[in-house]
Amino acid sequence: MRHGFRFFDQPVTRPRATPATNQKEMHMKTPKRTFLANAIAAAVMAAALGTPTTAAQTTAHDHGAAMPHKLTLDHGRKWATDEPLRASMGRIRSLVEPQLGAAHADKLSPAHYRELAAQVESEIGAIVTNCKLEPKADAMLHLLIADLSAAADTMAGKNATTRPALGLEKVVEAVNQYGTHFDHPDFKPIRNVR
Repeated sequence: MRHGFRFFDQPVTRPRATPATNQKEMHMKTPKRTFLANAIAAAVMAAALGTPTTAAQTTAHDHGAAMPHKLTLDHGRKWATDEPLRASMGRIRSLVEPQLGAAHADKLSPAHYRELAAQVESEIGAIVTNCKLEPKADAMLHLLIADLSAAADTMAGKNATTRPALGLEKVVEAVNQYGTHFDHPDFKPIRNVR
């Protein structure tokens, strides 16, 4: 209480701004708002234009290694693998190879592609969950996983501008890249990709 009356009972009065003041304030705030809006728009665009590899790398675990941009060999040698990786990649190979003939003859339905994509995605999940590779090999594997994931999305019909058959071909190409870059005894490339 101050001077015999309670402070919160006092009416609150605010000075009125003149229209000229409002225009001046708006003019001063507009560049800040425009800058902020442009910064937000740039961030949204950068996120939207990110590559599939970037997306996959952020969702998968990280061992702190710098992420490469292209599959390479380990000083001329194939990267080491572990049993869970070899088992899942073998299953992916077994899933897609028998489907190529039907895909080339345009005999696979959208439902069949979606089912195949779900099976591939399940194996990708098993690979990510059971990853026990050293960091550099793991970084290379994440590039492969990104390619497999993007191809599975295409097979599932998530990319309306691309035929699911192209997704199947991309899965096969990724499987063959795995065989070229990772040490998996007796792994055979898939022939007749196209």
